[in-house]
Amino acid sequence: MYSKYKSAPIVTYVLLAIQIIVFLLETINGGSTNFNTLIYYGAKANALVINGDWWRLITPMFVHIGFTHILLNSLTLYYAGSQLEGIFGHFKYFIIYFVSGILGNLFSFSFGSDLSISAGASTALFGLFASYIALAYLNKSNQYMRAIGNQFMMLIVLNIVMDLFMTQIDIWGHLGGAIGGLLATFIISKKFSENENILFRIGSSLLLLILVVFLYSQGMGA
Repeated sequence: MYSKYKSAPIVTYVLLAIQIIVFLLETINGGSTNFNTLIYYGAKANALVINGDWWRLITPMFVHIGFTHILLNSLTLYYAGSQLEGIFGHFKYFIIYFVSGILGNLFSFSFGSDLSISAGASTALFGLFASYIALAYLNKSNQYMRAIGNQFMMLIVLNIVMDLFMTQIDIWGHLGGAIGGLLATFIISKKFSENENILFRIGSSLLLLILVVFLYSQGMGA
């Protein structure tokens, strides 16, 4: 079963602080909707990743485009992230967040448009949503977790449907982030599941590794 830590969600606070500081720097140095500014602070551009800027598969999680973007993502991170950090603890929550964000950016790199840039914490946030779904699956007899999981499942579905009609939204990043959150949660599910299954955890680990290698190779044109 899952447990709940009582310490403050320090990792969530740090993540929030970083993305807010980056946004302020963007605003001061050209504006958060300026193409050159976004590139300078680490937005994902496929051509630049191909040319060696591999770190742009990580930094987009902290770069945001416009005030509404940073506001919505910061509020979502605070509410969804602080609760999840309370369940998993700091380190495992950190793993879920970054695996989700990186896999989301890899999906975007592999299948997204080569002509646009992308940025935002939403790749990681979709992973947090999916982590609640994974917890519900791992604790099927827990009615509370099942209810929370169903709510986040509906949230993901609604967002993906909306993404289909919004051309400026990186749907691949959202899908990849959700998959990353599911796999990361399954991998670290020991002590957070009703029935420990080492083979399930190993299989999730192998699938994540295969996806990372395939998506990076696909994006690089290998």
